[in-house]
Amino acid sequence: MARVIELSVVEQSPVRQGGSGREALLETLELAERAEALGYRRFWVAEHHNLPSIASTSPEILIGQIAARTQNIRVGSGGVMLPHYSAFKVAENFRMLELLYPGRIDLGLGRAPGGDQRTAAALAHPGRIRDVRHYPEQVVDLMGFLEDTIDSAHPFHGLRPGPSSPTAPDVWLLGSGIDSAHLAAEIGLPFSYAHFFGTAGDRGPAIVESYRRHFRPSARLAEPRANIAVQVLCADTEAEAERHASSLRVARLNMARGRPTGLLSPEEASAHEFSSEELAFLERAPLTSVVGDPEQVHAGLQALADAYETNDVGVVTICYEFAARVRSYELVAKVCGLSPEA
Repeated sequence: MARVIELSVVEQSPVRQGGSGREALLETLELAERAEALGYRRFWVAEHHNLPSIASTSPEILIGQIAARTQNIRVGSGGVMLPHYSAFKVAENFRMLELLYPGRIDLGLGRAPGGDQRTAAALAHPGRIRDVRHYPEQVVDLMGFLEDTIDSAHPFHGLRPGPSSPTAPDVWLLGSGIDSAHLAAEIGLPFSYAHFFGTAGDRGPAIVESYRRHFRPSARLAEPRANIAVQVLCADTEAEAERHASSLRVARLNMARGRPTGLLSPEEASAHEFSSEELAFLERAPLTSVVGDPEQVHAGLQALADAYETNDVGVVTICYEFAARVRSYELVAKVCGLSPEA
């Protein structure tokens, strides 16, 4: 029996070659409105730095803009790269968002830099880059600030990140490795696995299963809760889907070379002649994408949902043409049985 898949959007605000960051951000706002109308459950925005191909650098600002233009869909970060910041300041930002849009805000947290080490140094300047070994402590502090439960022995006991709120954002830990999974399990938080990163090979389901085995119930969450973020490109025909996916394949090569650029058009990307080294790289580190017509994509998502034993799937769709991105989300929503305006 096929799973009933709950779909969300994970958005990176891709910038096309010849396009602009403003154009990409306005498309993100339009996509959020369309996603809500189609019945998607959440809309998460990413945090990346110093990448000309991605416009989403400040999820806190973008979340407020999206929430103001929508009514019911949950809006959040996928995610805030906490080692760059003060836990107290992140708590202030997200409590304010929760006060403005109660019951609709998600705070996804990650430990990755969201860019290269030089950019991380710029984010910390004139201080030093924070040691990621402090990340678990930061997460615990952040939860304490959001819930007004900072221990009396803590040096910042009594501080309040803004006016009290009857509700708090849903906090998720994001990651593509076992460390983040086990931290989420230890603290009793939901875990979102970045399948689309493709960095763990075929170990993803084992990582999520390990999260479930080690999960400790908390006041926030009684049972483990996991979702997966998957790169998806759906079109009316397989050939059309593959044509649009060609832009992402070339972008992956450019990213690996340290020369990220705006997305190429499908025509330019399809004309790219791959060298033997490039083909070898793509074979070693293939795009972990679900690409095809609606039936193929539905089968691919079902297979991943079964492998990870979850019904909760976040969809990442990146391609050159905005109309093709919107069409992909429409087709995926329809084939997975989402109810518009649910």
